[in-house]
Amino acid sequence: SDWPHIDERFIEGRRRHVLEEFHKLHDLNKRKATCLIVGAGFIGVEWATEIEYFFPDVQLTIIDALPRCLGPLPDSAADYCSAYMNAVGIKEFYDCKYDAKSDDFWKKIEMPNKADVEYICIGVKASNYFMPAETLSEKGPGGGGWILMDMNLAVKTRDGKVWSTDEQGYPRIFAIGDCNYGCVDGPGPMDNWPVPAIPKISYPGEEEAIVAIRNIEKVDKLVFRGIKTTHMGYPIELATMHWPWGAGMFATSLGPDDACFVAGANWVKNSGLMCVWGSPCAVQKEIIEASKVDECAFGFIGRLIWHFVHHTPVHLFGKGPWFP
Repeated sequence: SDWPHIDERFIEGRRRHVLEEFHKLHDLNKRKATCLIVGAGFIGVEWATEIEYFFPDVQLTIIDALPRCLGPLPDSAADYCSAYMNAVGIKEFYDCKYDAKSDDFWKKIEMPNKADVEYICIGVKASNYFMPAETLSEKGPGGGGWILMDMNLAVKTRDGKVWSTDEQGYPRIFAIGDCNYGCVDGPGPMDNWPVPAIPKISYPGEEEAIVAIRNIEKVDKLVFRGIKTTHMGYPIELATMHWPWGAGMFATSLGPDDACFVAGANWVKNSGLMCVWGSPCAVQKEIIEASKVDECAFGFIGRLIWHFVHHTPVHLFGKGPWFP
């Protein structure tokens, strides 16, 4: 970690880190310092625009190795975000590989004296060192190391066997969220995989949690309570994962008063549609945040909203069943 003195496993550690970063940026703003953001995905774009809004004297530059920002999202969203950054004075450089040791690199991005501070907003890295190597992928983002899972989200080995089953053959350990491989691959193109690659964002992680929890409940009924059928008389079977429709929704903040929202994206590059933008989208993000916090506080409105988000009566897109 770049901040070994802070333990962010605890909320106090997170508070200390936020406060420390605030003072760092406040000092940079007073000095009119230069700042380089490496990576123009939605994380890099959000971070650059937040700094510009709250610390307007920081001189910002953002770069990416791809031809434009928001690499996998549709052109309309990338163009909107790029226009915003250009309007507020954030310099953009694309088709530009980060090489901090090269003088030519710094000249190319018009920072011959280098940046006072750099923020690296590219890539993800697995931290599944606690799992046996046989359960970890040999490839994937960051060079691999992600926990392999089957269609039930049960941890499996590289040879496809379910890992850690009970004496009756039911899985007992499931992998959800950022730690897992993010797909159930198969032969041929990704379109034909049982579960194509899922973005490592919050919605799919929550959807996976719903599937895993249901499977834990079903195994409990089958093994410990002797319940073999549903109330309608159907045999109890473990739920399977699908490519969740909400995995294609991306809300990119551009400071607190602007944003753009993409829906309908999938594993195909540049898919989706920018359907909300500007101040209405900023309000939309506020509603999402407020309702999610309310749900986490066990509030009625938040729980009502997010229950139906993850228990959608009809799936119009994604790879889930029409009537789950």
